[in-house]
Amino acid sequence: MDGMTATTSRKVLLAAPRGYCAGVDRAVIAVEKALEQYGAPVYVRHEIVHNKYVVKTLEKKGAIFVEETEEVPEGNIVIFSAHGVAPVVHEEAERGKLATIDATCPLVTKVHKEAVRFAKEDYDILLIGHEGHEEVIGTSGEAPDHITLVDGPEDVANVTVRDESKVVWLSQTTLSVDETMETVGALQQKFPNLLSPPSDDICYATQNRQIAVKQMGADADLVIVVGSKNSSNSVRLVEVALGAGAKDAHLVDYAEEIDEAWLEGVGTVGVTSGASVPEILVEGVLDWLAQRGYDDVETVTAAKESITFSLPKELRRDLRAEAAELAGSPESGAANG
Repeated sequence: MDGMTATTSRKVLLAAPRGYCAGVDRAVIAVEKALEQYGAPVYVRHEIVHNKYVVKTLEKKGAIFVEETEEVPEGNIVIFSAHGVAPVVHEEAERGKLATIDATCPLVTKVHKEAVRFAKEDYDILLIGHEGHEEVIGTSGEAPDHITLVDGPEDVANVTVRDESKVVWLSQTTLSVDETMETVGALQQKFPNLLSPPSDDICYATQNRQIAVKQMGADADLVIVVGSKNSSNSVRLVEVALGAGAKDAHLVDYAEEIDEAWLEGVGTVGVTSGASVPEILVEGVLDWLAQRGYDDVETVTAAKESITFSLPKELRRDLRAEAAELAGSPESGAANG
């Protein structure tokens, strides 16, 4: 395609589904509702979702993001992010006299419950995921004595278990489906009695976005994935695009981060976004491309999504009053507790 002339067709393939999943939508709305209901400040432990723009927007509305629960002054409200937290974090919040809103994605909660159940049955749990990712830290914290992290197929050789007849695998919800199944295959060879989770742990939205990129990637000279670098599912979309045959693929937070040099010799640009990305950022990329002659947009639809999750139940209570009561004198706490 080098030496492209002005007459060469330029078009955009826009992946569907893309962007916000139900868990992200629920978590972001939970912060917005908490700010509306209780007024600023509302503290959030870690980024509510892994997206720069979303975090900045919520900060402007009065959300304060902290790394650790201890940073939240007592008598305040703290929201736990969509990635989930270990039980020890709930205990920290209790010790710090904080009212909590748990915005953990229900699909992550499902994995937590599986970890607890298999640990109770004394299984060795092999958790496929990326070391240091918040979701992995939260899930591991549910059963630290039973969980071993397996970070990709190359990690399988190092895995040891107590009893090869009692081994189960679980996974982070935002991984590459193909790489996860490769890891599972390697684990099954090593542990023939390996049990699988009752249902797939990789979430529907991660899978759907990867399927859409696979359909699009083979026909794209360049794929632009809108998402933040600390977003696991967004990073995976770049890998999936390249694996599907895209000649080039890049991750950007905003349209301004696109390098014009990437367009050299490019006829077809694929565009998608990670599960924590608001559509306004995708629109910015489409506008940027249209200004450079890529204004013919064709949608590539891989699936229809209709899943929604109800908001955290804590938003139906007066948390400011609860937080004030927690931070009150020990006597009043004892009298009311």
